[in-house]
This record gives sequence, structure tokens and C-alpha cells, in this order.
Amino acid sequence: MNADTTGHHVVVAGGGIAGLAAAHRLATAGHRVTLLEEGARLGGKLLAGEIAGAPVDLGAESLLARRPEAVALARAVGLGDRLQPPATTTASVWSRGELTPMPKGHVMGVPGDGRAVDGLLSEEGVRRIGLDRELPPTEIGDDIAIGAYVAERMGHEVVDRLVEPLLGGVYAGDAYRISMKAAVPALFEAARRHPTLTAAVHAVQQAGAAAAAADAAGAGTGLGGSVFLGVEGGVGTLPSAVADAIRAAGGEILTRTPVTALRRTGPAGWEVVAGDRVLAADAVVLATPAGPAAALLADHAPAASAELAEIAYASMALITLAFRRTDLPAPAGMDLPALPGTDLPALPGSGFLVPPVDGHTIKASTFSSQKWRWVADGAPDLFVLRTSVGRHGEEEQVHREDTDLVAASLKDLAAATGLTARPVATTVTRWTGGLPQYPVGHLARVARVREAVAALPGLRVAGAAYDGVGIPACIASAHRAADEIAAGFGDEIIATSKRTDPGAGHSS
Repeated sequence: MNADTTGHHVVVAGGGIAGLAAAHRLATAGHRVTLLEEGARLGGKLLAGEIAGAPVDLGAESLLARRPEAVALARAVGLGDRLQPPATTTASVWSRGELTPMPKGHVMGVPGDGRAVDGLLSEEGVRRIGLDRELPPTEIGDDIAIGAYVAERMGHEVVDRLVEPLLGGVYAGDAYRISMKAAVPALFEAARRHPTLTAAVHAVQQAGAAAAAADAAGAGTGLGGSVFLGVEGGVGTLPSAVADAIRAAGGEILTRTPVTALRRTGPAGWEVVAGDRVLAADAVVLATPAGPAAALLADHAPAASAELAEIAYASMALITLAFRRTDLPAPAGMDLPALPGTDLPALPGSGFLVPPVDGHTIKASTFSSQKWRWVADGAPDLFVLRTSVGRHGEEEQVHREDTDLVAASLKDLAAATGLTARPVATTVTRWTGGLPQYPVGHLARVARVREAVAALPGLRVAGAAYDGVGIPACIASAHRAADEIAAGFGDEIIATSKRTDPGAGHSS
């Protein structure tokens, strides 16, 4: 037990990365912490595994490095020397039957110049982008759907072929419904200040130039300024490392222990009912998905409960496939590169995105052995890749039989890359109800939830449903909750790290 514990007992409900981050922040600051997780394991959508002996991530695979929270937590729990940049970040878009390199100079798929997407969009699509400069300013208001706004300014083809596949990979949602303010806040603010979308994109790019230069010099991460980082052995190893640090600080972690009720005990205290156990707590952090949080808050903050109950979730499935490298001859018409340092074939780049408008089953594919050196090093004779399936409103796709999902993935991979080899192993991982949707007005809803919850002394909320679905955003929301709990005890704020930037954590 940490000798500096204050005696205040905080119960954290939920053992995903947000709950773990909140518990870690409180426990290492000297508070007595009990973390309760409904399932048999910790980590939520972070899951390390293996396929045919190759180490892989079966959930989220990367950390957005330009936000500090995830990298700092990884380093704090001893994973700093295992952080790795991708071996390649060259991705493609599988559009109209062709793999086309992802254009440069865009902001979440929105180009600053039609010439950047020449070859990916039709001539008419490129021409339509140029009309943005001639249109009168669009009234954005307090929020707007990014797909609707971009389509109005630059045409539907930009949305359908670029914005949609990029946002679909993050939120598994519909770009025509996703809040621009929540998903791409920098572009939203720039669009409110500039008369055209083109000017707004240029403003965002210019504003990011200094940060990019600092990243290129290695500032912040010390890893060459990579936008994303992975962890050797998988991002899925982060939860267990955080859990070990919590226990080392005196915290208690219980799995298979769902929280079923909360009861107030006096002006500030709580009782947390978890199965046949009742825990007395000075404070509670609800780091569960929106639905369970809504149920637990129904008697205490009915307005917040009602708001949380309205948050929809999308499901997705990841299909991980392992091939023998020797079974990957270059298909006719394709000149596949060799894996660096070998004469073994590899697929080009880090993978590709799939516009849903083309009607394919998969929405993306990541060439894991090509993207992460630790995957290639762990199984040099194999080529591991994964595909993803499922968007909001497509539950039936996710719940197809494993064999059907594998067959659909192989069909799409063959059409996209010419890959016809049969895998030596396959794994299907389903994330049912895994991704909260951020429609127009989401951040206003979150503000109303937090305002209602703030009236309850010693209770805060955190997780992917609030400020961003990416790992750094989830950690930031956890730190915000933990710091506010600590402040309620009369303690100083635990750290001076940057507070949550709403919606900025839209990448894994």
C-alpha cells in the first residue's frame, strides 16, 4: 500500500483504458482506489493476441502521438522503450476498382486543392472542388455534419471517396451525420472564420506547420515526430502494464464484478453495489459505456441519464489473416515490393481504405507485417494483415459467421490487390457496440451531461462517449475526471497536463 494514501477511497467502474487511466492517476497520487470491471479481462477495445504464432493487436493498434496523454501513460508504466513508429505510413484508397495512393495535403480527407486528388476523383469531382472558391459563405452555426458541409462546398464525391472512408475508419459512422465540431474541431473553427472551405483547410495546414516541424525534430515523443506510434508486442499490452502500476501503488482491481447500483450516503459519500458486495466510497468515476452509465445515474441525475441513453453505438469486426510469405507471388499486373531487408514479397504500403459507396464488404485493410516491424520480426515467414467490417446501421454484417467474414475479406482483398493465396490462420474479433457515434450536437450533449453530473459531489464520468474515441482522448477524459475528484477532496490538481481537447482524439 502506498504510504502516502489520504484515506479517501475512490471506486472506478469500468476497466477499459479510461477506467485504468483514472485509477492509475488517483492511485499514484496516493488515493485508495478500487477498480471494478464487468468482464473477465481489462483493456476494453485494446487487446493483444497472436495468430499462427505471430503477435498482433486484435483491437486498437496505434496511439495518436501528437497528443501527449497516451504516450505519457505508456512511458509512466514502463513501456517507453517499446514505443515504435510505423515502418510505413503510405496508405491507399481502393476506389472504382483501383488502389490509388492516399492524397497528401488534406484535412481528414478534405483537400486544399483539387489537383491533390486528381486521379482519385473524376474530372467532374475535381472541377467541383474548385467551385468552393466561388460559393458564398455557408452558415455553420453551433455545429454541422461534416459530410453535409463538405458536400455543399466541394461536392459529394469528396465526401464519398475521401472523407467517408477516413471517418468511417475512426467512428464506423456516417460522415453525413458526424459532427464536424466533435470529429474535426480545428477545421470546424477555421471554417467559421474563413469564407471558403479551401481557405479553412489552408488555415489548418498552416497552423499545424509549426507543430509538424516540432514533431519532425522529435519534440514531445523523441521518436522522430511520428503522428502515430505503436507498442512493440501490441498496444493491447498497455492495459496490463497500467494495471500492474495501479496494483504497485496499492490499488485493487476486480474483474467479473459489474457495478449494478449506486447509493448516496450523506452529502458526499457513495455506496457501490457490485454483485453481492457493497463498497463504501468517497468518490466514484464511471468509466463505462454510455448505456451502463445512464442506468447507474437514473436515480441520481435523471437528466444526464436521459442524455447518455441517447448515445448510439456502432459495432465492428476485425478479421486477422496470416499468409505464408512464399505464397504471395506478385499477381499479374502488380509489382509487389519486397519486405525491407529480404527478398520476400510484401503488399504495398500500410494498407488501404474502402469508400462504402462502392458497395464492398470491408471498409479497410491494414498490412500489419508491413506497418509494424515488431509483427514482421515476430513472424518473418508470415505476412499478417487485417480487414475491418461494420458501420453504424450494419449490425448484420458484424454478426455473420466467421467463415463468411473471412470469405468476404478474401474476396475483397483479391479484387483490391490481386492476392489469391489462402491464409494459414484466421481470427475474427467482434467489437459489439464498441464505437460511440458523434452526431451533430454531440459536444453540447456532453456539456449537459457533465453539468448535471457536477451537481453530484464525488462523482464524475469518463470514456469514449465524451470527448473523442481515440486512446489519448479517452485517457484525457479520465485524467479530467480524476483531477476533479481530487479537487473535491481539497487536493491540488494532480497534474498540469493539457486538459481534454473536445473531439481532438478522433484517431486511435
